[in-house]
Amino acid sequence: MTVSASAGREFFRSTDVHDADLDLRIPARYRHDWALFTDWCTAADHHPIPAAPESLALFLHEHPAVVATQRRRLSAINAVHTGHGYPAPGRTEMVRRHLDTTRASRLDRLGRLLVQRAAELPVEGWPSGLFGRRDALLLVLAATGMTFTDLTRLRRRDLRLDGNTLVVTTRTGERFRLPPDSETGDNPAVAIYQRWAQIQAFLDQYPGTHLLRHHLTDPSEIITDPLDAEQARQPLLCPIDRWGHLPHAQPMTPQSVSALTRAHLSGRAPVRKVLPVPPQDDVDAWVEPEIDLDAGYYDRGTTARRRDHQTLEDLTDVFDEIEACTDALLEDLMGVLEGL
Repeated sequence: MTVSASAGREFFRSTDVHDADLDLRIPARYRHDWALFTDWCTAADHHPIPAAPESLALFLHEHPAVVATQRRRLSAINAVHTGHGYPAPGRTEMVRRHLDTTRASRLDRLGRLLVQRAAELPVEGWPSGLFGRRDALLLVLAATGMTFTDLTRLRRRDLRLDGNTLVVTTRTGERFRLPPDSETGDNPAVAIYQRWAQIQAFLDQYPGTHLLRHHLTDPSEIITDPLDAEQARQPLLCPIDRWGHLPHAQPMTPQSVSALTRAHLSGRAPVRKVLPVPPQDDVDAWVEPEIDLDAGYYDRGTTARRRDHQTLEDLTDVFDEIEACTDALLEDLMGVLEGL
């Protein structure tokens, strides 16, 4: 799978702003470039506002100009969008790559390398499989060009499968599509996402690390139910401590995601050794052993209790004497201190 600008970004479209009202609120310095864009949208059957990044990239492609002119057009289109409460489509990675082909080529190579590193990470074993599954999804998402901040804001509900395509929607409504390879039809991003989703689904049913480590050593089939409201709001990517604990309510920080991505790219990511897992007791098959008690155990127990009651009967008097001695010593000590 090649992750590049063709992976796709979309914005959710809402009701268009009335053209007459829109024209009245556009600063004069932006009207010429905005009019050029809206005329093209009308002819090409695209929405001018909110504009999808793909539409804007196609507009720039069909209206070639020097970089300074293209940047001026982007400034106008971005200003109109932000002035009317919409995300600026010209600030997306797709448009930036369109304007800078050298940068686009470099990021495409970087994206392929990230996906390759993700596919090499372990998926089984404790705790290596746990870190490997999370980091693999992290690298695949980073390969799309999504910012680290947007990546850490993703919730479990923000990823879904559309056939063999992984669809990711950010907090701002920006949508990424990770399609299968055009030649082979394979999509490693789907398998990588499903492996991490299985971990979170397993923890929904069996919270804690004891059973999880056995699952990663000998994976079992997990029946995933639709996410409830609380599960849907949980962060997609969580920090993992050295004991394999995942705090579901705590997302990773952009700094940690950035550092981890760079570590994997440089080959300096921490190596998680596979630790041995003790055999798991089969709770369902365990039978409580029978204990045979002799006929005199009850009489012996009552006799012991009676004996202990008589032996400890004088303890109250002993404690009272100790308390009286303590009070006397305290009074003597206070008298000595006052005489100093």
